Amino acid sequence: MASSSCNCAKPQISHPLSSASSSTVHLGHSPTSISWNSRQPNRTHNISIIHSALHSPSVLHFPKQPYQNPLIPIEDDSVNVQVQPKTHRHPQWNLLQRAAAMALDMAESALVSLELQHPLPKTADPHVQISGNFAPVPEQPVKQALPVTGTIPSCINGVYLRNGANPLFEPVAGHHFFDGDGMVHAVTIDNGNASYACRFTETQRFLQEKELGRPVFPKAIGELHGHSGIARLLLFYARGLFGLVDHKQGTGVANAGLVYFNNRLLAMSEDDLPYHLRITPSGDLETVGRYNFDDQLKSTMIAHPKIDPFSKELFALSYDVIQKPYLKYFKFQPDGTKSPDVEIPLSMPTMMHDFAITENFVVIPNQQVLFKLQEMIFGGSPVIYDKNKKSSFGILSKNASDSKDIIWVESPDTFCFHLWNAWEEPESDEVVVIGSCMTPPDSIFNECDESLKSVLSEIRLNLKTGKSRRRPIISESEQVNLEAGMVNRNRLGRRTRYAYLAIAEPWPKVSGFAKIDLFTGEVKKYIYGDKKFGGEPFFLPRDDNCESAEDDGYIISFVHDENSWKSELQIVDAINLQLESSIKLPSRVPYGFHGTFIDAKSLINQA
Repeated sequence: MASSSCNCAKPQISHPLSSASSSTVHLGHSPTSISWNSRQPNRTHNISIIHSALHSPSVLHFPKQPYQNPLIPIEDDSVNVQVQPKTHRHPQWNLLQRAAAMALDMAESALVSLELQHPLPKTADPHVQISGNFAPVPEQPVKQALPVTGTIPSCINGVYLRNGANPLFEPVAGHHFFDGDGMVHAVTIDNGNASYACRFTETQRFLQEKELGRPVFPKAIGELHGHSGIARLLLFYARGLFGLVDHKQGTGVANAGLVYFNNRLLAMSEDDLPYHLRITPSGDLETVGRYNFDDQLKSTMIAHPKIDPFSKELFALSYDVIQKPYLKYFKFQPDGTKSPDVEIPLSMPTMMHDFAITENFVVIPNQQVLFKLQEMIFGGSPVIYDKNKKSSFGILSKNASDSKDIIWVESPDTFCFHLWNAWEEPESDEVVVIGSCMTPPDSIFNECDESLKSVLSEIRLNLKTGKSRRRPIISESEQVNLEAGMVNRNRLGRRTRYAYLAIAEPWPKVSGFAKIDLFTGEVKKYIYGDKKFGGEPFFLPRDDNCESAEDDGYIISFVHDENSWKSELQIVDAINLQLESSIKLPSRVPYGFHGTFIDAKSLINQA
């Protein structure tokens, strides 16, 4: 595949609410004045007009008010709302702290005034990043006996959970979709009956901002650009110096991945330790707390750890953007016992969102998207695409105690944000990696004129010659953006025939999913329908018997109807791609990130 390049604009931060109009429905208990007209679908001669969220008008509006008055944004310009002003709380501060807080707040106000002079790039504009069904929702307690169309397969008993970004407060400045506070949506299925709940993951960051009544932690992607990003870091650490915030207990949002390991549900983002969540008997969610595996984990952990389906071990990476070692590998035994860290030699801090495992190896991507904090000094983004760096994959034994035997195989101009699977083919001395190759590589983080492409690819790494080969799996005539999904998790790390991936079109929305034959390139599509969009398709095997047909199972996904503004959970037969059942949900489920399923038997032993 030929390399691509583009002139990516260096973003500048401005106040996000300077120009856009929006509408909301106020759900608090204070007096409100709400009126609206009936909303008609956008149609021209019975043809639905589908707009990308990156170009559609904003419907986002956050109240300047305390947390206890949440809002659901809606697409209706006729809504009139009265809201309470936001309050700043000063919990148990002494006179010096109050004075420092006042001075730092004034400095922040001055910074925002300066930022108002510059437009935001789309990748940091909240009216783009969290508009429409990307906008946040309030928590929902458990709602039982949900309406079900069709029949839920009898083999599905347990809880489907999906993580996502759901900012608690109005962004002060720039905001990227990845910056939002973590919220987990849970659908519990019990012998054909279904319930739903959604709750924030109560990270240390979330709890402190909730207590203060405002956002104070810097947003890693949306705010930390250029000189204003440096100023925000200085303000944050100054607040820490005076004891106004505590950053020593982590700054992460836990909004990306979910894994159930050693009888614990863990929510993760790669900038912090995981957070332990618990599913209550009623199907509700509660945060137990930041989880360090009984004091064994001393560093952050990426959001995509891998569980080997045979050994039941969990494998993970941790990366650091400031100091060496920039990358560490470790694993956990099924009982939660951690191995010593293995330092992976990297010359510069590298974006490491995902990796892969095989039966005997871990596959570590060393790609061209880097962290260079010094770029902020020159007014740029700290996340950059270095076209002069050569991408490669490191192949390391799962049981390695050090990195001296790691094998690096170059794979020019390769950037895979996600890797779907990998396996060994000893007869050819190759490791086969399946991933979606994205161009431009940094387009998720930095504004760029070139359209994003995500091409499902097979990458063959020869461990003897050190050479690689890469090919698109799907023919050019059928090429679509495929990003977010999985293979049968009972066969992770082994040769798999099928992958189930989101059709990310019109980007960044998901109009359906594809079942791809990785050997023949055949594509079968399941499209959600007129103005219906979903997210990651989760493949749930019918049972844990690895001898069963690889595609014998079901695809589960949240789907949102932008005509009716209603959400549902769809269950689709993975063999014939026929809809088996849909569960109508009591409230809107925003588009989000990654999920998991915990069967009822496993929940019995939940820690």
